[in-house]
Amino acid sequence: MKPYDLRLHDGRVVLPGTGLSEVDVCVRDGKIAAICAPSDELPAAETVDVTGRWVLPGAIDAHVHLGQDLSVPKTVEDAALETASAAAGGVTTMLAYLMSPQPYDELFPAARDLMAEHAHTDFGFHFCVVTPEHIENIGHYARDLGVSSFKVFTNFRGNEGAYLNLPGNDDSFLFDALQAAADSGAMIAQHAENIELVWRLRERLSKDPDAGLDAWHAVRPPYVEAEAEGRVAYLASVVGASSYAVHVTSREALSALERQRAEYPDVFVETCPHYLTLGIDSGLGSRGKVNPPLRTRDDREALWEAVADGRVDVIGSDHVPRHFSAKDKDLWSASAGFPGTGTLLPLLLSEGHFNRGIPVERLVDLTATRPAQLFGLWPRKGAIRIGADADFAVVDPNRPSTVAAATQHSGAAYSVWEGWESKVSVQHTILGGEFTVRDGAVQGPRGQFLARRNSGRAALAFGAKKEVPA
Repeated sequence: MKPYDLRLHDGRVVLPGTGLSEVDVCVRDGKIAAICAPSDELPAAETVDVTGRWVLPGAIDAHVHLGQDLSVPKTVEDAALETASAAAGGVTTMLAYLMSPQPYDELFPAARDLMAEHAHTDFGFHFCVVTPEHIENIGHYARDLGVSSFKVFTNFRGNEGAYLNLPGNDDSFLFDALQAAADSGAMIAQHAENIELVWRLRERLSKDPDAGLDAWHAVRPPYVEAEAEGRVAYLASVVGASSYAVHVTSREALSALERQRAEYPDVFVETCPHYLTLGIDSGLGSRGKVNPPLRTRDDREALWEAVADGRVDVIGSDHVPRHFSAKDKDLWSASAGFPGTGTLLPLLLSEGHFNRGIPVERLVDLTATRPAQLFGLWPRKGAIRIGADADFAVVDPNRPSTVAAATQHSGAAYSVWEGWESKVSVQHTILGGEFTVRDGAVQGPRGQFLARRNSGRAALAFGAKKEVPA
């Protein structure tokens, strides 16, 4: 028998349906080719001893922004630094939002080629649909460009999106986008906030220059998010679209989505590590500003309950790579968002498994399996199974690590979790059978573009038909 290219020996491997299992994994030609007992004599060109480590499917970060202006990756650093940060944290695939009023046929080729040359992870894109022309081309984007998930901002009314060079929209725009997605086997990812209510609250709240995160929470409270989530999910049910609620923050928003999902199943929920671990009481000042805002301890507990019991589908980072100089201002002037792709997996394993007892396989479902299924990457990605891509995060559960911006690689050059200790560390990250991170050191770029014809319900149906990965 021809030797395998790589064998991961004597670790504990997360397998679908069985969880942590004492097996070896063998790789050939970038694919998982065998899963065997450690005692089986299967030769490999390289055998890596992972005794005492967990071998997880590489994480899929389904919510990433790139570029200092968040529009598209434009420089080598935009691609190389942020994907290096992701890879160092066990991410092997990222899905990044391209955001511009320009036609995406004009922007997509350069963004794809830049990432293909410099990315340390595989990658795909979501497009933010912000013009009627974008909506008209949703079917074309999915069919011909391999982009099948589209973001709509319900908070960009009037001039609200002008700071990102984005035009305003309304509910008829949202409705048309949902209809186009339903017709195309695509999915709408909504940033859900009722901005008219925010405007009213802004008028009533004085802008204290020393205001903290509780003021940002007060001007964009949970009911602002919950109302918009319920509205989008209901309209999705009217036209038969799949909707994906990005960065859900609060107990109220969860309840609004659950009420709609009780009547219509194609409503999917994402939250982020910062809403699970940080809040208005975290003492972060303007560095903790994000939209929607950080919430209360009660909201964090509600989210953890939903993570544990399956009501949350995906955890994505909502990574924003802007430099810290855009944050170190008063609350009202600071930019929103912060970096997080490199801490996604270590924080969740530490806080979710070790501190809350959530099974590792459940966290794997949230960070690998379910995003692969919903975003048209299954069964090629998302699980350790024969025929799938050989993408792994090799995690040491006995070696703590401390979050430090200096080791995060990101061009943002700061972390809101600075000094946090995770109870795990990522030792290796393997993409298509090759090391992108080895013993904690980032290796050369290896990523490739992933075309995705379908997302949401259509992707689930297609993936369920494929018993063996391509």
